[in-house]
Amino acid sequence: MKERYFDDFKVRDRFKSEPLRVTEKQVIEFAHKFDPQMFHLNRRSAERTIFKGLIASGWHTAAMTMHLFVQTLNLAEGAIGLGIDKLRWPNVVRPGDVLTVETKIVHLRPSRSRPKYGIIRVREVTKNQRGEIVQTMLASVMVPRRG
Repeated sequence: MKERYFDDFKVRDRFKSEPLRVTEKQVIEFAHKFDPQMFHLNRRSAERTIFKGLIASGWHTAAMTMHLFVQTLNLAEGAIGLGIDKLRWPNVVRPGDVLTVETKIVHLRPSRSRPKYGIIRVREVTKNQRGEIVQTMLASVMVPRRG
């Protein structure tokens, strides 16, 4: 897939990622490193919580969303994150879930301070295999302009 630049996007463009399967091993490994809470670490302990089973950390969901976003948009020189707004996790992610990310371009503008770059505002919706929304967010990224 060719690399995309700021100039390749239009407001209302939409992109859908390939699916990504979440494994129990990934959920537990991420939790051990970054979010060591019982409902992320141990299936038996998690069964006694409000979640009634093992769930992925919201931060793990955000990391998987980032992975799918980067793969799907294939931005030239990568995406320089400028911030995330309205990050929400309305449903949990469980081992065995298959996630996809839908990205919509909601705003574009040239960077005022760095004329060789543009700012892209995106709305991302991450869903599981049942179509349930597991994460939503608005984000701003800086990407290079062509030549």
